[in-house]
Amino acid sequence: MTSDLDNFYLKYEEPTRGCLLALRDIILKQNSQITAEWKYKLPFFYFKGKMLCYLWIHKKYKNPYIGFVDGNLIEHVDLLQEKRARMKILLIDKNEDLPIEKINSILTQAIMLHTGR
Repeated sequence: MTSDLDNFYLKYEEPTRGCLLALRDIILKQNSQITAEWKYKLPFFYFKGKMLCYLWIHKKYKNPYIGFVDGNLIEHVDLLQEKRARMKILLIDKNEDLPIEKINSILTQAIMLHTGR
């Protein structure tokens, strides 16, 4: 039997599904202390038990994005605040190669917020 977390990825068609699965893998490989959980009906990633980021599909652009908890404290030209107070998102084009270095750089900043460095 598949979990709600697994079903989240399975319900999408390609290329969205492959993009989301690749983003999941990039996030989990960033640090061994990152865990994936099902929270608020979406895939959430935690660092040492604290909310780090999540995956979702942008309603307007129909593309996946990584939402960063406390993204408002991260300075990066490609992060979008939109109407969120605390979160910022990194919009991903599902038809392009993933910007792995950019994702890893922002994830590193997000983790540093949690560690106080």
